[in-house]
Amino acid sequence: MEKGQKNKLGLPRLLAIAGGEKSLLIISSLLSAISAACMLLPFLSVYQILGELLKNAGHLSGVNSGFMIHWGWLALGGLIGGLLFLYASIIFSHVAAFRILYGIKMGLARHIGKLPLGFLNRTATGTVKKNLEQDVDRVELFVAHTIPDLVNAATTVVVMFAIFFSLNGWLALIVAAAFVLSIGMQASMMFGKGSQETMKAYFDSLERIHAAAIQYVRGIPVVKIFGQTVHSFKRFNDDLYAYRDWAVNYCDRFENGMAIFTVVLNSFLTFILPAGLLMLSRDPGNMAFALVYLFFIIMVPGASAPLYKFTMLASGTKEILEGVSRLDHIYSEEPIKEALSPQKPAGYDVSFKQVSFAYENKAEASRVDALSNISFTAKAGQITALVGPSGGGKSTVANLIPRFWDVTAGEILIGGVNIKDMATEDLLNTVSFVFQDTFLFYDTLLENIKVGNPQATAEQVYRAAKAAQCHEFIQSLPDGYNTLIGEGGVFLSGGEEQRVSVARAILKNAPILVLDEATAFADPENEYKMQLALKELIKDKTVIMIAHRLASIKNADQIIVLEKGKMKQVGTHEELTAREGLYQRMWNAYTSAYDWTLSIGGVKG
Repeated sequence: MEKGQKNKLGLPRLLAIAGGEKSLLIISSLLSAISAACMLLPFLSVYQILGELLKNAGHLSGVNSGFMIHWGWLALGGLIGGLLFLYASIIFSHVAAFRILYGIKMGLARHIGKLPLGFLNRTATGTVKKNLEQDVDRVELFVAHTIPDLVNAATTVVVMFAIFFSLNGWLALIVAAAFVLSIGMQASMMFGKGSQETMKAYFDSLERIHAAAIQYVRGIPVVKIFGQTVHSFKRFNDDLYAYRDWAVNYCDRFENGMAIFTVVLNSFLTFILPAGLLMLSRDPGNMAFALVYLFFIIMVPGASAPLYKFTMLASGTKEILEGVSRLDHIYSEEPIKEALSPQKPAGYDVSFKQVSFAYENKAEASRVDALSNISFTAKAGQITALVGPSGGGKSTVANLIPRFWDVTAGEILIGGVNIKDMATEDLLNTVSFVFQDTFLFYDTLLENIKVGNPQATAEQVYRAAKAAQCHEFIQSLPDGYNTLIGEGGVFLSGGEEQRVSVARAILKNAPILVLDEATAFADPENEYKMQLALKELIKDKTVIMIAHRLASIKNADQIIVLEKGKMKQVGTHEELTAREGLYQRMWNAYTSAYDWTLSIGGVKG
């Protein structure tokens, strides 16, 4: 998004989002305006027919039947033409709307993909989901329906008042005064400061409910195990009640104003009848005025329809403007900066030079220091292990390598090139991850493995799966590699999911590999298979391994011990166990755990 567009607010911002589809919206609006004009032809026909009847009230045999039939056909033609033009208008607006919808969703997805992980860490999943779905869908609804309806209603009002003033200025002024009174009341209700704050509270409560609902669904096993109900999930429970309170408050806030507005909206005749009777009483024989008066009586109730449509459109407009502001809030997040002159590394050593990093939350103006002055080099073809107590900074070190975040101070080099000077695509192609918490998409196993290399052939996928020791269990599934995973399909064990993740990494074949406790979910029976898979994966690569099971990194070329974001020790397993320090204490605790047993009488050591 360009800065000039971001600075726009409200409807101008929405139209700026419409961007390349403005021509379709203009065509849709013109067709909608023509439709509105056509729809008024039946009223004009009634006026002409009434005039003919009144002129010949004393001798109906003198009525010009051809004249009346002519206007009757015009009325029918106007009705049919109005419907056809409206249909065409809606087609154009929907084509524009779905193109805009596609463009916004793809643009948002691309933008979110370029943001540092900090954005997703401080933003609830339910909030992002609502932004990508409901807030964007409101844009589609506004473009597809609201814009044509607004043009239609506005054209109806303008043409109608043009007819009114051409017939009788005084009666037209009375209708206009009632119309302006209704519009003024509506505007004060819908667009006042209090109303805007209420709409913001509405969107805030919806986002909280979405976020809490996702957490609640994920936490249902815990809720059921402890025999609790939805009321025990305090956040979800509180958010539901907060939304209820908002809805009740909203109704109370606008109850009286809406009641008065509705009465005025449906009472235009109340203003017209006495004024018209007074004017007619001064000249009872004025048949021309009588015809105009009769036309106003027939036509004026129809003026309330476009005004009522304005009411609904105003409410929808208010929602869409709040939704657009929330989309802009995402666009205001700065993506990770791309290198102006991208460089490619000559090798695949990974070097940290005096790196410091802090997690910042701009919304809460908070800062948590995670790493302080970290320096080490993970050499190509070797294994560098990161160990230490929880919260020591191991995962942060790993996440900084592919620029999930940018360092606060210092620099990270790959083959002597600062990762900030590498194109993001090149960097991500250079680094492969096997996470402890594996994520599989709701798709086939074949497509899940091909995430590592979307251009890979089926045969290449099979080879990667065999190397990752998951080919055998995949073949045993109902549809083999075409078996669906997740909702509507099968669910894998934690160890099986991790082996699929290893297959992805093998298929990607990146020269730098980051392993985040890749054997965490492997049971004793499958751990050997995982070790075989990892042995295949790490061949000739720069390996950075986060380990909690210290036995798994005994043969590492280099072990870095982290505590509270600082490097405490560096060396091999033999060197670190031979001297006093954190690693020796961790190793002693790890080995002594094998002697720990559990009995009903207590813990035995």
